[in-house]
Amino acid sequence: MLLHVVARGKIGRSPEAELVARYRKRLTWPCTVTELPETGGRIPPAQAPSRTVLLDERGRQMSSEDFAALLGRWRDDGMREARFVLGAADGHDAQAREEADLLLAFGKATWPHLMARAMLLEQLYRATAILAGHPYHRAG
Repeated sequence: MLLHVVARGKIGRSPEAELVARYRKRLTWPCTVTELPETGGRIPPAQAPSRTVLLDERGRQMSSEDFAALLGRWRDDGMREARFVLGAADGHDAQAREEADLLLAFGKATWPHLMARAMLLEQLYRATAILAGHPYHRAG
């Protein structure tokens, strides 16, 4: 299953970009990152069947194990793409939230856009490591 991160804004050369690159390189699942301008731009069409996850402060908070289990179910159900969308500074509009398969939050705090991208890539790596039985995730 393709993991596709769609993010508003350019990450450029930054410490967050280094973290994104580090975890993306570790992923054994195919992963694509698409950067869009703060406004406008077109999200490429998804590979059907797919699921869309919006990172949103109103979203569901999940443990890493639950997130891994969800990705595993989607993979096992034949999803070709899981798309993770990070909005611009003002987040997502109501229509995008309605159309998403899942709203996901990394806690109740508000995170800077670039940090959220790095956190997402780390959680994607962690989830795939959990599914593979890799010792990276130390539950306990």
